[in-house]
Amino acid sequence: MKAMLLSEYKNLEIVDMPRPDIGPKDVLISVQACGICGSDIHGYDGSTGRRIPPLVMGHEASGIVEEVGSGVTQYKVGDRLTFDSTVSCGDCFFCRRGEINLCDNRRVLGVSCGEYRQHGAFAQFVVVPENICYELPETFPFEHAAMIEAVSIAVHAANRTPLSLGDSAVVVGSGMIGLLVVQALRVAGCGTIIAVDLDESKLELARELGATHSLKADKVNVPEEVKALTGGRGASVAVEVVGATPTIQTAIDSVRKGGHVTLVGNISPKVEIPLQAVVSRELTLHGSCASRGEYPECIDLMNRGLIQVEPLISLKAPLNEGPSLFQKLYAGDSGLMKVILQPNA
Repeated sequence: MKAMLLSEYKNLEIVDMPRPDIGPKDVLISVQACGICGSDIHGYDGSTGRRIPPLVMGHEASGIVEEVGSGVTQYKVGDRLTFDSTVSCGDCFFCRRGEINLCDNRRVLGVSCGEYRQHGAFAQFVVVPENICYELPETFPFEHAAMIEAVSIAVHAANRTPLSLGDSAVVVGSGMIGLLVVQALRVAGCGTIIAVDLDESKLELARELGATHSLKADKVNVPEEVKALTGGRGASVAVEVVGATPTIQTAIDSVRKGGHVTLVGNISPKVEIPLQAVVSRELTLHGSCASRGEYPECIDLMNRGLIQVEPLISLKAPLNEGPSLFQKLYAGDSGLMKVILQPNA
């Protein structure tokens, strides 16, 4: 099969690899679409330490069942599937509680971090266990299905955030996940949704997708503007999707006393937080990691048009264009948001 291999940092090659073997509870999927994630771009240069070459990256994908293991009962050849990026064991303490994102034996597709190597879906075929697969409606586009993993992160973040109907919310960061969070918060019943970013084009898209207000962070005092939009109190909740000290500070400063801040962004291993503000204003910080079985909910929301992903897809391209597209995305000046590769196009 053809695969895009990270043979060394900053070097991707289209190579021939053996079609992967499957175990009794595995499913072999012919990959029809796989999205390039921001974490793949960060892993491309080795900065995260979680993409140690040689590795086939890619974890946002969908496709058609090519073969099933002898013990597979839910799926058959020809079924249209997507799958979670988290490979959970199903047996540990956390899995048995339904907290599959906290699995003690957790692996992530397309990740190699020294402890394990789990080849991903930038290839014509990928093997995944049956327990992380989800069937797609017949008319559901594979390219949209490749976005379900990202949508599930946003939906999980909304589920982690204590919300009441009509609450006000601030979303700090209007990249792809932030734009999905805006939509998830709208579905959850937020009345006021304030998007924050440095890029006016992203803020415009945020408004199109459900934000009631947008703030350009380098042009205004965000916390003061949020207070003006929320009766002088601050927002009920904030969701931070960048993962850096300044943006976390903005999120904390933008919520009312007794408010909640959900942290999704994860680009910095350590950040500073204003401890006295958190304590004296009695704020609650929530971490939100990946997703926890929200895939069926996401498929339904997307299928009904309540969460839209097509506006976020900048380009669909065959696998052999992957190396050059990675270079453009890594350079940061491509103007591209989400790129979907099609290994079997």
